[in-house]
Amino acid sequence: MSPGVDQVVEEGREAFGALLRELRLARSLTIEGLSEASGISVRGIGDLERDRRAAPQRRTVAALANGLALGEPERERLLAAARTGRGTSYRPVGVSSFPRGVDDFTGRERELAVLTGLAREVGAGPAVVAVSGAPGAGKTTLALHAARRVAGEFPDGQLMVDLRGTHDSPPGPAELIITVLKALGTPDRELSKAGPQGHAALYRQVIADRRMLLVLDNVADETQVRQLLPGAGATLTVVTSRRMLTGLEGVHRLWLGQLDPEDAESLLASIVGTGRTAAEPAALAEVAERCGYLPLALRIAGNLLVTRTGWTVRRLAQRLAEEDRRLGVLSAGDVRVEAAFDLSYRQLTPDAARMFRLLTLVPGPDVGPASAARLTGQDPFDAEDTLEDLVEAGLLGARGSGYRLHDLLHLYARARLGEDEPADAVERSRGELYRWLLDTAVVAGRWYDPDYGAPSDGRQGTVDLSSAERAREWLQAEGVNWLTALRAASVEGRHADVVEVAEALHWFSDQWIFWGHWGEVFGRAVSSAEALGDPLAEATQLNYLAWAVLLCEARPRESLAVSARAREVAVRAGDLVQQAWSHQYSGWAHRLLDEIGEAFRHVDEATALFTRADEVHGLLQALLHRVLLFERAGQAEKALDACWETLGVVEENLGRLAPHIAAFTMIGVQASMGTALDGLGRWSESAERFGMALALAQETGNTALQSRQLVKLGDALRAAGRVDEARDCFERCVRLGQDADPQRVRTARERLAQLDSAG
Repeated sequence: MSPGVDQVVEEGREAFGALLRELRLARSLTIEGLSEASGISVRGIGDLERDRRAAPQRRTVAALANGLALGEPERERLLAAARTGRGTSYRPVGVSSFPRGVDDFTGRERELAVLTGLAREVGAGPAVVAVSGAPGAGKTTLALHAARRVAGEFPDGQLMVDLRGTHDSPPGPAELIITVLKALGTPDRELSKAGPQGHAALYRQVIADRRMLLVLDNVADETQVRQLLPGAGATLTVVTSRRMLTGLEGVHRLWLGQLDPEDAESLLASIVGTGRTAAEPAALAEVAERCGYLPLALRIAGNLLVTRTGWTVRRLAQRLAEEDRRLGVLSAGDVRVEAAFDLSYRQLTPDAARMFRLLTLVPGPDVGPASAARLTGQDPFDAEDTLEDLVEAGLLGARGSGYRLHDLLHLYARARLGEDEPADAVERSRGELYRWLLDTAVVAGRWYDPDYGAPSDGRQGTVDLSSAERAREWLQAEGVNWLTALRAASVEGRHADVVEVAEALHWFSDQWIFWGHWGEVFGRAVSSAEALGDPLAEATQLNYLAWAVLLCEARPRESLAVSARAREVAVRAGDLVQQAWSHQYSGWAHRLLDEIGEAFRHVDEATALFTRADEVHGLLQALLHRVLLFERAGQAEKALDACWETLGVVEENLGRLAPHIAAFTMIGVQASMGTALDGLGRWSESAERFGMALALAQETGNTALQSRQLVKLGDALRAAGRVDEARDCFERCVRLGQDADPQRVRTARERLAQLDSAG
């Protein structure tokens, strides 16, 4: 089958294909019957009737006339139509072959603006736009919609050719060149004169003489389309493909991902009707989300609601809620999301297909090359190449240094995993990935542990953990993944592994306070330590859990029970340090509960125990805590004195302190000095100290600490009458993002509102 191209011929002349069909039907002949009577193939007659090939030469017309048993007038009429169809020059009259687009096209305004702009700029030379994206992203629909917008810019015609790139045997460049030439009215004698070797040159010549729009749809690869790209003239060529076609040079590129949620809901509403969808906005949003905001899935969902008039939007949302059945639900007649994915999956290499399946074992939404390598057993460089093959095929999205499967593609890949991958191989891959995630989390977390720091020179890792900052980036980026691996280890009874991971990460937890999962991490470690019968490990993990409940979860009263239990177990273990930490966390909770007397009692006990144990890191925390208690008690002068005392301990022990612990302490001291000076009405000095604390917090990369200092600095500047500088601090706090202290962000918003209302 040749690529499909329809033409509209000059008004007033009879179209050969339409006339041939009329004469055949008048004699009650099927195409097969006419083929038998004339000796012309069934395919040839069908292509002629659909105008998929140029009008035939005289001998072919004569054979058809004989087969139809035409009289002389009708024979001459058919010959005249053939002569008109063959034409006398290359120039077509109003060539147009675009199928009907969709009237409810929604979104893609940025992409349409790019295409419209290029259409208006074409003139000095040809332009090529490669539109790529995942199956079902709406590449062809976009091309059709854009073509309708810009048709007036191309008076020499608009032509669309389906290159059938997802078929098992797509047409090659030579066949496609002839298809376009015939669609443009190139006479057969010119094709014969040029010969097969000259068709490409003839093609370039014909295209160069026109200002036209050429859409090459559903391209298989660069080789198939490269010779069809004009080198001269004023043609805008839009190439659509599931592949990114990275081998093409000098082209504009548009990648189509999922629609924005608002556009996705608007598309559904335009298909179904606002009368039905307006009554169920929440259900409409759920349907859009469960379609992954993918245009093809959204259209199927919309058509289901249109044809199933008894369904509510909520009913469809409920049917789509079951992940294992979702792809099956997204089917309307012969249009199925799963079928669209199948076409791309079948064209993958064995390595890429296996990678695609195994990526569903990654718990989080994103995966890096190192994790992918663990899944497949490939070298990391080979794994990255395979990932890029999936990106090129439109089945995987690239996100910074990582990759992400679209939600519906994830479901499809998971189904393929169950059908195409042996169960024992799946479990081996999962186990290898989880073990690697936990091992890497331990190494990364120990960067922040004063007893470890940088990994040993002999460690051969597959991710870059060459600095504390890179370790933090990995731990945060892979948080969902290593947490899932930790859960699996806990369920499987690998208690030593669970405790090791939690122990390695407890210093790092200060860098990511508001992650939301530290309570679970340390809670699982408590259970594992208890199962191991190790009271010291149990007391240690209980203290970490008390910290998480107290600070991360903001539940000071509940944390008191945890720290008391930690103290009991630490006494049983005979460990002074963990006893001290339990007092520290108890004092902290009492301070937040405004029970200052109890807070002082516990902090004094912690200070004494840390001193006896010669634990300088804990001692500094206890000293800082005393500063905060003096502040809470309104004793600013005593708070300042306690700050200087703490600074003295830092200076005496610099050689023993881990750099980030020293930095954390200095931030606390400078901030406390700022608070004390603020209490004394010395606002300019206070702002100076908060500024120093902020600068130190920025050096550590700790977003939560930065948000706290920005609010404090803003308040001090506002009190000092420096309102514009204060506003800048509050605005910077709001912009910090999800790792900021949420309470400080709320406070910053309140301060900005107060400044606005004050004029």
